[in-house]
Amino acid sequence: MASRRMETKPVITCLKTLLIVYSFVFWITGAILLAVGLWGKFMLGPYISLIAENSTNAPYVLIGTGTTIIVFGLFGCFATCRGSPWMLKLYAMFLSLVFLAELVAGISGFVFRHEIKGTFLRTYNEAVQNYNAQDERSLAVDNVQRSLRCCGVLNYTSWFTSVYFPSSGIPTSCCANSSDCHVSDLRNSTIAPSKVYQQGCYELVTSFIETNMGIIAGVTFGIAFSQLIGMLLACCLSRFITANQYEMV
Repeated sequence: MASRRMETKPVITCLKTLLIVYSFVFWITGAILLAVGLWGKFMLGPYISLIAENSTNAPYVLIGTGTTIIVFGLFGCFATCRGSPWMLKLYAMFLSLVFLAELVAGISGFVFRHEIKGTFLRTYNEAVQNYNAQDERSLAVDNVQRSLRCCGVLNYTSWFTSVYFPSSGIPTSCCANSSDCHVSDLRNSTIAPSKVYQQGCYELVTSFIETNMGIIAGVTFGIAFSQLIGMLLACCLSRFITANQYEMV
């Protein structure tokens, strides 16, 4: 019995070290999710409002998930140092739930990417048609056009049917050269096309989504499957600690 305990202790020590390292990395991913959620809430709110038909809780979901991961990452380190089998099993159960949630989120995002594009086309077109240069969606449209150097939905002609055009023309955020772009020019449907960006914003945004969706899905699946490593380490450590305690009795 003493010989078997001597053989088990190095294995337990090794598993503890690996699980602590894993828990620390897991804790970092939680901190990253929390930071992204806060950034999305305070910096990307207007942009998110253009993609979602209604107000979205995505930033709050990221903030909540990140906070939960941080708490359970610390719990995993504590459970590992304490060497408590039931705590380790609880940690493994939490990791399994995170794995399933991330797997479902990754698959859903990849499968429904075309619906996301369709929703963006519809909501962005509504924002352009109802543009007034004052509300949150209108300001978001201006930010998109300036930052992406684009104009309108499919092109600048989208503005000709908007409620804003008859009185004010095309928004100045479409101007290719602000120093050579006057309000009187933007009200003239003949002169305005030579003063504004030619490419529509929808194409730029959706091209980005298509190009990066595979990368995003791959990263999501990679992070999800990394939870399996933590589950395996936690279960193995719990089993070895339980067996070692049984042998000592």
